[in-house]
Amino acid sequence: MYSNAYVFRYASIMVIIAAALLSSAAMFLKPMQETNMAIEKMGGILISAKIEGVETEQTIRMFNEYVTESMVVDQNGEIVESQTEGNMEDGTAFTINLKEQLYNKSKGDPYQMPIYVINKEGEKLYIFPLMGSGLWGNLYGNMALKEDFSTIFGVTFSHDKETPGLGAEITEKFFTSQFVSKQIFDDNGAFTSIKVVKGGAATLPEADQIHGVDAISGGTITSVGVDEMLRNVIEAYLPYIEKQRK
Repeated sequence: MYSNAYVFRYASIMVIIAAALLSSAAMFLKPMQETNMAIEKMGGILISAKIEGVETEQTIRMFNEYVTESMVVDQNGEIVESQTEGNMEDGTAFTINLKEQLYNKSKGDPYQMPIYVINKEGEKLYIFPLMGSGLWGNLYGNMALKEDFSTIFGVTFSHDKETPGLGAEITEKFFTSQFVSKQIFDDNGAFTSIKVVKGGAATLPEADQIHGVDAISGGTITSVGVDEMLRNVIEAYLPYIEKQRK
């Protein structure tokens, strides 16, 4: 029989070895994980502009081919940094922590936001990254606006862990396609955002339906999260957008 001291020492050594192996594996895998996250981020930006053929092995090349400019704008809508050459994924815009900047906005502190410009077949599109909260975790997205800075060209959404078959369906085309050609400003130039409407956009007054989409059936809280994310994040970009509209 082994003594209690022997068992304790053996268990302690095994725990230390296992921890060392796990730590080494995490360090080894971290660069690959960061690369995969960056590629996913680039893909979302491209897909919001309806760029076709976005595949993992081609994403970085396509990102640098289609993105003609990346910008960082402040809370006053001023451009504080612009990049038009080199690898766009190495620029400040791509590395901004959106969660931190939106937190600064919520506290009334200075903040900076990233914007990407894509030239697609001669049409200039402005891509605005999005971030918010869903039922179980963070929501993410990208919104592409046309040059009038009101008409939505396309959107993408993703999430950490929304409910499959319910809130997780914000990633599906039947939901995202509703946003195409919707307007974030009304005819008088007032900001409206896009309302995600429980019961359907058809329940809105006819004049407001251009500013609304149908919520996900059974995914009410996630739909509310998308609605709040759009309004909150577009508000962060609003000073810049309004300067361009003028």
